[in-house]
Amino acid sequence: MSRHPDIFEEIVRLRREGIPAALATIVGTRGSTPGRTSMRLLVLGDGTFVGTVGGGCLEAEVYDTAMQVLADEQPRSLQFRLTEQDSPDSGLMCGGEVTIFVEPITTPSLWIFGAGHVSKALCQVAALAGFRVTVADDRATFATAERFPEAAATAAAPYAELVARMPIRQNSYGVVVTRGHKEDAHVLEALAARFAAGERLRFLGMIGSTTKQALLWKHLRAHGVGDDFLASVRTPMGVYVGGKTHEEIAVSVVAELIAVRRTGKDMAGSWSGRDKPKGRVQGVRELPAADA
Repeated sequence: MSRHPDIFEEIVRLRREGIPAALATIVGTRGSTPGRTSMRLLVLGDGTFVGTVGGGCLEAEVYDTAMQVLADEQPRSLQFRLTEQDSPDSGLMCGGEVTIFVEPITTPSLWIFGAGHVSKALCQVAALAGFRVTVADDRATFATAERFPEAAATAAAPYAELVARMPIRQNSYGVVVTRGHKEDAHVLEALAARFAAGERLRFLGMIGSTTKQALLWKHLRAHGVGDDFLASVRTPMGVYVGGKTHEEIAVSVVAELIAVRRTGKDMAGSWSGRDKPKGRVQGVRELPAADA
């Protein structure tokens, strides 16, 4: 980076804006080392960084580890012995030891497309679980801060425009819960275009029955959407708990988001071998268009 902001101020900004980063901190030293305890390196998802942990080959390895932490949100501890015998290719002959802790500084970002009753419950539960929630709808009277006080942001515009605005990073999640099939199609077509350009959400789910999925998939294929994108859309979504109310559905969906975030795996088997409700979404009553 060309500028040199205070690292802690930068962390606050990144968390507020939902931008993923990893922080490497020297937590221990012994003997002669190029860095000192509490020196920090903050690495962003786009590869830019702030600070230092001493430079050289040591910092290059820490940087690579930070990128791994960005990918899986799993902290790591690194130890270096800075001697020619232990690190013959490093050029470091300080004779000391350094311990560096690398941790994720990441607030997962969830975009909810649709601002109906299910979305309202989903926003509440997701915010409690630590997600930075943006609620997006093509109706300005629905996507409001008053209706969604737990949301970090709300946005109202045509769905194709909303999808174009959505930042897609390592920590980006998307859920499609609009009021109807037509609106779902608008969102998914726009997301499919970004998918084709290499922009992949960490999780993309859609509320809907198997009948709805079959009809919608037929429509999307007819409009040139590829099977690789359709295979990435999780529907039905959520951990199967037999939920019937909006709030229970929200808990189910957020449970799957947490599983993806913390384990790196979806809950693809969560509906397998169960008595799934026919023609409904996890037991929830299909709502009229205005109330979706």
